[in-house]
Amino acid sequence: MFLSQILTPRGQRATVWREGDTARIVPGATTTRELALAAIAAGHGLAAEIAARGQGETVDLAAALAEGRVLLPLDHPDPAHLHLTGTGLTHLGSAATRNSMHAKADPEAMTDSMKMFRMGIEGGKPAQGSIGVQPEWFWKGNGANAAAPGAALQSPGFALDAGEEPEVAGLYLVADDGTPYRLGFAQANEFSDHVTERGNYLWLAHSKLRPASYGPEMLVGDLPAHVQGSSAILRGGQVIWEKPFLSGEDNMSHSLANLEHHHFKYALFRQPGDVHVHFFGTATLSFADGVRVQQGDVFRITCPALGLPLSNPLDQAPEQAAPVTIHRL
Repeated sequence: MFLSQILTPRGQRATVWREGDTARIVPGATTTRELALAAIAAGHGLAAEIAARGQGETVDLAAALAEGRVLLPLDHPDPAHLHLTGTGLTHLGSAATRNSMHAKADPEAMTDSMKMFRMGIEGGKPAQGSIGVQPEWFWKGNGANAAAPGAALQSPGFALDAGEEPEVAGLYLVADDGTPYRLGFAQANEFSDHVTERGNYLWLAHSKLRPASYGPEMLVGDLPAHVQGSSAILRGGQVIWEKPFLSGEDNMSHSLANLEHHHFKYALFRQPGDVHVHFFGTATLSFADGVRVQQGDVFRITCPALGLPLSNPLDQAPEQAAPVTIHRL
């Protein structure tokens, strides 16, 4: 089952469930978040909550997507209470790409990237009930940085690069008692600045403060152990680069449970009512193949296991010519 959020032709919000080719509005639920809160209060899952509400009218989801009426599959009415975070070096092919970006002059010296990757291989999948090694972790911003499917990903004027990262994201809601609930998974574009990151690994935090997109749909239930999709860049409607990407625990050096623990172990991230979108990493980047994107290029991520394709055009903001003016009171 997939869940999404749309604007109806009349401009009203609605939550939509889809199985196969059939998509229907969920009666009485204008947002995924309120639907999930109701399911938590009732003590059952999302699927049971949807079934209990009966069948609403059918929706042409593909048409809604083409018309720009599909929203993020999970959001928050106050963007400050939606957190975009992620982990890197979690996939079995990710170390080679990162290592080439941070290679040291001495070829015998292991880079910090390789050390982190090796730690994940050796301790990222602990036995059930045990805590494994902590992964790399980063913050991308709050809901102000969350771009809806089809919306532009804006690269700031000071950025040195604007590169896609095709990933799986976990979507979470914190209940009133502080318990985190995973609602599902979505394909995502964890947009980053790889040139800034390559300049100095300590600039990773700067390189990640960029918008991101996820959806259009959320998979309700477990993530398949093997997930395969395709990441492409289109220029003028033509594909200029395309490559498959792999995810799921069979292709990862960390278990999902371990990555989730090391995020939600912080009480800061267990605040009642907050929404979290956590990106699990990738091993596939067009940047690694020497691709440089341009204004108007479109990033397209296709992963049938996670729903309809995710597309976002690139919008390059003008170069920043002067420092930000800080006013004094």
